Order: sequence, then C-alpha cells, then structure tokens
Amino acid sequence: MTADIRYFELNTGAKIPSVGLGTWQAEPGVVGDAVATAIKAGYRHIDCASIYGNEKEIGLALKKLFEDGAVKREELWITSKLARSDNAPEYVQEALNRTLRNLQIDYLDLYLIHWPVRIQKGSVDFNPENLVQPDIPGTWRAMEALYDSGKARAIGISNFSTKKLRDLLAVARVPPAVNQVECHPSWQQQKLHEFCKSKGVHLSGYSPLSSPGSWIKGDVLRHPVVGMVARKLGKTPAQVCLRWGLQMGHSVLPKSTNEARVKENLDVFDRSIPEDLFAKFSEIVQARLIRGDSFVHHTCGPYRCVEELWDDKTISNV
Repeated sequence: MTADIRYFELNTGAKIPSVGLGTWQAEPGVVGDAVATAIKAGYRHIDCASIYGNEKEIGLALKKLFEDGAVKREELWITSKLARSDNAPEYVQEALNRTLRNLQIDYLDLYLIHWPVRIQKGSVDFNPENLVQPDIPGTWRAMEALYDSGKARAIGISNFSTKKLRDLLAVARVPPAVNQVECHPSWQQQKLHEFCKSKGVHLSGYSPLSSPGSWIKGDVLRHPVVGMVARKLGKTPAQVCLRWGLQMGHSVLPKSTNEARVKENLDVFDRSIPEDLFAKFSEIVQARLIRGDSFVHHTCGPYRCVEELWDDKTISNV
C-alpha cells in the first residue's frame, strides 16, 4: 500500500482529503486560529456543523485566509451538517443557507444529515419530550435538491447504522456520498465499513483518537498495541491511530486547537503500518464511546433505547 494516501474518491467523482480538521468542541476564541493554523500547515478539509456553534468564527477565519491569499476556496473541502432541529424537509434549504452565511462561502463540498434524530424546532436541550419522529426520506429529498442546485456538491449522512443506510439507499435518487461515524481502533466499525464499501459510500471517521480527556471517556492512545506500533515506526500514538484509519480506507477528522498537535496530526503520509503490525489492531477490545443516550427514551421519541438508535441488539454488552 502506498504511504501517501492524500485523498479518497467519492461516488460523485470528487476527491475528499483524507485528513481533515475536526471542529467539534473547539472553543470559541480559539477555533478560528486553529483553522488558520491547519490550512497554513497544509490541511485542505475542515469539518464543521451547525450544532457546534462556531461556524461564524470559522467563517471569519476563512474570509481572512482567502483575502490574504493563503488559500483559494476551490482548494478547500468544507463539510457541514444539518442540525437535529432542522431535520425536516421544510427546514433543509434555510439551514444550508444559514450555514453558508456563517461560513461566508457560496457552496459546501459536503452536507450531511447529522443524526437520524429530530428534535422540535427551537429546542436547544436534550429533553426527551422534544424528540419527534424524523422523516428521513423527506429530508433526503430536500438534500437532493441542494445537490441539484450545486450549493452542496456532495450530500451524505452521519451516525447512520447499516440498517438506516440500507433503508435510505432504497429510496434515494442520489445515493449518499459519505457516512460520517465514530471510528477509531477501539471502535472499528468493520461491518458498517464493509457495507458502505459495497454500496460505494465512503466512511469518514470522527473522534479518530477516541477523544481522550473529553466527556467521552476513552483513550485508545494508551492502548499497548498502539504504543507498540508507535515505537516500532517512530511515530506518536496519535499518528498511528490516524494512519490506521487511512489504511482501513476511510478519512479521519482529528480535532485539536494546539498548534503542535494540529501539525503532528497531518504528518501521517510517509510510512505505512506493515501488515504484521496492522493485524495486531484486531486484538483491541471494542467499545462504542458515543452512545447517544440523549436521543432515546423509553416512553418519548421514536427510539426507546440505544439498541434501536444503532440497530444493534448487542450494544448493551459492548
């Protein structure tokens, strides 16, 4: 396998950069500087979302970078996501327009349905009484209209299980280009990855370092297998986890606002993980970190338990 895996080709023919800067939990006041640092370091993919609450600051940073000639708009891949409160056909167009205004750009390279979940318009908390049944086919038709218009040059989904993706493919005129999900060596998503590959849907992995130290408790960076591979390759554990993702065939979206780590996370193209070491990752015990408990309730909402959200009867035992 070639070491220099810079892009993956989507079913639209477009090429998505293999490493992107995640902006989830990037604090106001620092996310703009992180975006500027990343782009100047060579990143060409910025992953955003309306619900992150920082798209205006990112837009200001992008505007300055364009004005200063640091990068051209057409050189960047910018992803954003439809918020849960906008997950209904009638809200999709304005939600995209709002994101474009905030980011100060004319189009998105990729627009995703963030969750197969809907909350009532205007809701800002996770009160289960605000959960309502999403109309995924209807919302997808509205997403297809954005694709037709050119304002979203690719469309996709996020946090969709194999079953939910299969159901969407059965009614989609334009198939999803991407399914963005939690994916890292401690949650490898092999069955979902195989299904996506069989249907021409690219899998993109968020939290590729398993978000150590955040409210999502999990630190794959300390796993013995990761440490062993890092020592043998002369790389950091973070670089090994990101490289594992690239060799699995999916793009990775590490988040950092630390300048040194932002640059370190992009230094993953010079060496491949040899086959014998790559096989060691199968020894890592699997555990989902992002369960989605806030999107389920035993009496309210369309999903009564996390098993229904993920269409996984074994999740309680993971």
